[in-house]
Amino acid sequence: MKLARDTWLVFQRQVLLMWRTPVWLVVGIVQPLFYLLLFAPLLKGALGAGSYAEAYRVYVPGLLAVLVIFGGLFSGFSLLGELKAGIVERSRVTPVSRLALLLGRAMREVVALLAQAVVITLLALPFGLTVGLLDLLLAFLLLGLLALMTSAISFGIALLVRNDAALAPVVNTAAQPIALLSGTLLPLALAPQWLRSIAEWNPFYWAVEGMRSLFSGAVGDAVVWQSITVIAPLAALAVWWSARLFAERVR
Repeated sequence: MKLARDTWLVFQRQVLLMWRTPVWLVVGIVQPLFYLLLFAPLLKGALGAGSYAEAYRVYVPGLLAVLVIFGGLFSGFSLLGELKAGIVERSRVTPVSRLALLLGRAMREVVALLAQAVVITLLALPFGLTVGLLDLLLAFLLLGLLALMTSAISFGIALLVRNDAALAPVVNTAAQPIALLSGTLLPLALAPQWLRSIAEWNPFYWAVEGMRSLFSGAVGDAVVWQSITVIAPLAALAVWWSARLFAERVR
């Protein structure tokens, strides 16, 4: 109960800070919007889709995954800023749970990324995207777990490197192959077998495949539940790892 209350208190403060400077939320939507408007229409012919709606059901889940992968993995910069300003150190002298200090921040990132994902999904509707409400909610649940995992990993990396100049290349180096091996731009069903075999070791690939099935209305597909089974424990492990680093390295 104390952990939940402390997490809620930290989360409230973080959301308030985000609300006061919402410009970065808008900036986070701009690049995905360009891909939605300028790249996705090309997929009707490239994928041999029967309609634009079908093409968007394939592409939008991948676009949302890219948003979460890059947005979540770059969230460590906010923690570094608070560490440099001494905000985190001052928080540690309070009776607030140490895990809550990190978990509240991670939940802020989850809410922010899901808000951006909702906007992108709504903008895709005029282009013919159709998806059932239950399927969409399950897809956003999977996306939320993905956001929690990536933000926790980013916090952990930030605590290890403790430097803006070092964090950027580390995150970029990791995010690019992760995104490409997730089939975010094009389904990996189009790829050669050796590439598909490598991708199957990438948990983000399963998340993208699960969301694509949900956007297609195939909630009963095995890949949907496989993706949740893969991502949920990894998200918990990422939170545990970053929380342990937080307790050890923030004095």
